[in-house]
Amino acid sequence: MGDFSLSQQYIISQGHCQKLGATIEDGGVNFAVYCPAASVIELLLFKDVDDPDPTVISLSSPLYRSVYYWHVFVRGIKAGQIYAWRVREAMRNYKSLTRHVEIGKVLIDPYGKRVLFPKDYKRHQGNDEAENVRCAARSVVVDTSTYDWGIECSPRHPLNKTVIYEMHVKGFTADPSSGVADELRGTYRGLIEKIPYLVDLGVTAVELLPIYQFDKYDALPGKQNYWGYCPMSFFAVHEAYSSDKSIMGPLDEFRDMVKALHRNGIEVILDVVYNHTSEGDANGPCYCFKGYDKRSYYIMNDAGDYYNYSGCGNTLNANNAVVRALILESLIFWKEEMHVDGFRFDLASILARDPTGMPLPNAPALLDIDNNVRLADAKIIAEPWDAGGLYQLGNIAGSKWREWNGQFRDDVRSFIRGDNGALKKFVLRLIGSPDIYNEREIDPQKSINFITCHDGFTLHDLVTYAYKHNADNGEMGRDGNDNNYSANYGYEGETSDTKLNSLRLRQCKNMIALTVLSMGTPMLLMGDEVLRTQKGNNNAYCQDNELSYMNWNFTPEQQEMLSFTRQMIRRRTIRVRSSTTHRRRNVNMLDKVLRNTKLQWHGVKPFQPDWSDLSHSIGLMAYWGLYSIYAYIFVNAYWEDLEIELPPLPRNAKHHWYLLVNTAESYPNDVVNVFAMPRYNAGTIMKVQSRSLLILISPAF
Repeated sequence: MGDFSLSQQYIISQGHCQKLGATIEDGGVNFAVYCPAASVIELLLFKDVDDPDPTVISLSSPLYRSVYYWHVFVRGIKAGQIYAWRVREAMRNYKSLTRHVEIGKVLIDPYGKRVLFPKDYKRHQGNDEAENVRCAARSVVVDTSTYDWGIECSPRHPLNKTVIYEMHVKGFTADPSSGVADELRGTYRGLIEKIPYLVDLGVTAVELLPIYQFDKYDALPGKQNYWGYCPMSFFAVHEAYSSDKSIMGPLDEFRDMVKALHRNGIEVILDVVYNHTSEGDANGPCYCFKGYDKRSYYIMNDAGDYYNYSGCGNTLNANNAVVRALILESLIFWKEEMHVDGFRFDLASILARDPTGMPLPNAPALLDIDNNVRLADAKIIAEPWDAGGLYQLGNIAGSKWREWNGQFRDDVRSFIRGDNGALKKFVLRLIGSPDIYNEREIDPQKSINFITCHDGFTLHDLVTYAYKHNADNGEMGRDGNDNNYSANYGYEGETSDTKLNSLRLRQCKNMIALTVLSMGTPMLLMGDEVLRTQKGNNNAYCQDNELSYMNWNFTPEQQEMLSFTRQMIRRRTIRVRSSTTHRRRNVNMLDKVLRNTKLQWHGVKPFQPDWSDLSHSIGLMAYWGLYSIYAYIFVNAYWEDLEIELPPLPRNAKHHWYLLVNTAESYPNDVVNVFAMPRYNAGTIMKVQSRSLLILISPAF
């Protein structure tokens, strides 16, 4: 079909739907979108972001339609063109399809790779009958092929050598104490300036809270959405985190950040939300998916109500073929074009629900991600539950998936707090959760071990507050979890009591040590290494202020915690000599020992563990024959000191026990230099202070 002139400004032709979105081709741009219920659809072309009177290309002829898809090629336009879609009329002769679309609303492209907001942007006008062309978001044609990656390549750390650092791009440098220039604070470029801190800390991957474009006004009146778990687009990078506001600025600045992190040996994992969108329920705005075909994109009942398994108003229909394709294309875009290394899926169990909301045993959406060859080397992590009660820890479909282990979080917190009956579950978490993950699993790194994450108390607040303090969120205390396994140890909140503060610091050290050294892949929350506080707020999703930001003015106590965390991460790897080849190599010390040995359990006396519900202490001894390494851990969660007898080493062993870690000590004796470790004979009686842990090794290295 030949070209024909629409006006003096544009020449259009049929185009195609081989690739959805806006695709730059020879001489112009091909636009394609899924919208099966439309009978007339309009492509809007804006002169600039605030243009209230765009050029309208109206499509109704079958020439521009291939079954469910609309497409058109516009000659003469190029990267930087601002555009949107609008459904003008819906089909009326096919089974209530008019209920599938929203007529007359300006819609961003589901595959658009940049979103712009006019100065008059108004979220609420996406949900009323008024014309919203002046105040609606727009998409932009972008060319992602021009970026120069140079010789950048992913570090590709194996999971057993990975330490994840969950962080917020803005919150990391937004505080003036960060020392970052005003115009760079809270941006991708600001994060680049703090890479030396991450390298020195020892983390190998950053897990970024959502950086897909979201609407900061998706919050209660007077609040702003800070976390970003409300995506508008699955392809566009969040522009507010970019210091460069040009058309390509956010994409290029994000890629600059990825490239800089990779060059420093740090991988980039994105926290992604494919379980709901910012459009909310029937009372929410229509800016994209609702306008094209709400019943394809969302799980709804026959009456037109939105199922809310996300807790955010709607639920993405992830196992619909169109949505599955969208999710895969989005992941591949971020992997191949933006060079990210992995993805953490928020409320991943929603991806296991069918179009009626029922769980699927082998959900296609999950298996597609698990099996896709273009995602083969990506780290894939699930939050294996949803807000509708579907809990799939240990049961996410597909063998590649790793999982946030919520049981590790709860059971370690419970034991360290001193709860009765917590010991047996605590021990299972320490050795890789074999009750959850088959003991014969080839890969023991299925478990992502964490004590804290963005959702809940910070580590400092976990030992400072027994109750949540969320009044500033404006929800009358209804938000946030009430079951936190937290404790204040005698006083709610901050105190000048040095004895109490010492205990709290000790508990923080205990939990960092257990997170870092337990079998699995450890994840730390931004700021836990310096005792960052949110003043008891355990749901700071709307706190875009100093409450959520990292304060870089560290007190001596914070410096001590930072040093301890850094040293514990470094102690995951230690240089040892093989007993057979006598060659030296770096190995993950405790993790390797636990994985390659038969464990022995001890109490205050060797070989006499107390497994009763009133027991609050346990000793673990392991031996790795390849390197002749013995390790002994004793955890005292009891509120009184204990005296323990160190277990015997083999009769023919000429070695001694060497104390590596004692959380009861202050810096620099809490993590001992490997060349200055105190030596103890087997059978020595040692005092273990209340609520502390010891790690001893044999031989010294």
